[in-house]
Amino acid sequence: MQTLPGFRDFYPEECARRNYILSVWREVARRYGFVEYDGPVLEPIELYQKKSGGELVGQLFDFTDKGGRHAALRPEMTPTLARMVAARERDFKKPLKWFCVPQFFRYEKPQRGRGREFYQFNADIIGEASAAADAELIALVIDVLREFGFSERDFIVRLSSRTAWQKFFADAGGRPEDEYEFFQIVDKAERLPAEKTSAALARLNVPGLTAEAVLAFLRGKQPADLGPVLESLEARGLADFVEIDYAIVRGLAYYTGVVFEVFDRSKNERALAGGGRYDKLLSLMSDGKVDLAALGFGLGDVVLGNLIDDTPEAKARMTAWTSRQRACDVYLIVAKEERRADALALVQQLRLAGLRVDFPLTEAKVGKQFQAAEHLGAELAVVVGEEWPLLKIKTLATRAEEAVPNTGLADWLRNRTTNVPLVQG
Repeated sequence: MQTLPGFRDFYPEECARRNYILSVWREVARRYGFVEYDGPVLEPIELYQKKSGGELVGQLFDFTDKGGRHAALRPEMTPTLARMVAARERDFKKPLKWFCVPQFFRYEKPQRGRGREFYQFNADIIGEASAAADAELIALVIDVLREFGFSERDFIVRLSSRTAWQKFFADAGGRPEDEYEFFQIVDKAERLPAEKTSAALARLNVPGLTAEAVLAFLRGKQPADLGPVLESLEARGLADFVEIDYAIVRGLAYYTGVVFEVFDRSKNERALAGGGRYDKLLSLMSDGKVDLAALGFGLGDVVLGNLIDDTPEAKARMTAWTSRQRACDVYLIVAKEERRADALALVQQLRLAGLRVDFPLTEAKVGKQFQAAEHLGAELAVVVGEEWPLLKIKTLATRAEEAVPNTGLADWLRNRTTNVPLVQG
């Protein structure tokens, strides 16, 4: 029996890859002073209806539970974050810098770079309206990708402004209630023939709002309100990772200011990441009780994994990390079955001391036990046999042997193994 379409099995090798990605996300987020949070995998469907106005509802895995409640597997984190912050925002000093690495579910057509379940790095700043917060968030996504081994030759952050587009639309005579439809037209303008864009604009009934004017603004590079963000990124030495691109408007209705998307330079993949300001969402989600500036982004593991595999430096880093994630540090060889009780006592003692230890569960030839030790990636083999209470310690890489007393064994072993944790960060 196979998995459902769009879902993945994580065998040990794939699980190690996933752990690598999640560990890098966590490590870089913490360098930036972000703290981790999480929420439930199930939410009332009303949460997503309220936040997106129905945009996401068609992509939900939703059902009625045994209590008659209409629930959905989470497709994104922003609604949960908004709900959580609205409930307890007075308990936290502003700005909040929170991140999470949850699993999401969306009922979409599976294709390259998109599955029906995926992990995503989400980082958000709540309670800070200045451009410094926008620059901080963009710097974070850049440094996360650099930590994987990517450079400015591999990816680009395309920076835009919903505020600039709002001003453009208003100056042309557009009505605020038509803004979202206008953004949807802009989002597709470069991919459609000019006549189709003109026809879509005509439905808005704004005299003088032509496809030519929209495309000219879209292709412009004037920084408008993006100047302070660009200056901050330049001061950090990150200017080569960013370019202005007004074709980026982000499809969801709740974005309000600076928006951005991250793409691989080869253009072989979907967007790696995307986000921006959503300053009015907390007010919407709390029915006006909480009104805080907010911004965030999401970076998914599926497209990222594809790009890692296609980029030699990034793939080499991942391979080096995953190859060190051995199953155990030390393997106890029970060379004399009568000493199994002593061996078990040592196993428990060493595990309590923080070492990763394995041993044969049943009687086996010594040669088979050494093979098992090497298969599991152990650095050291501890032989419990006739010499007890002395132990024979063999370094498997060099075959060097030493005789060591059984007392103080944990400290002795810890000083001779790299003891790489399974999950860093």
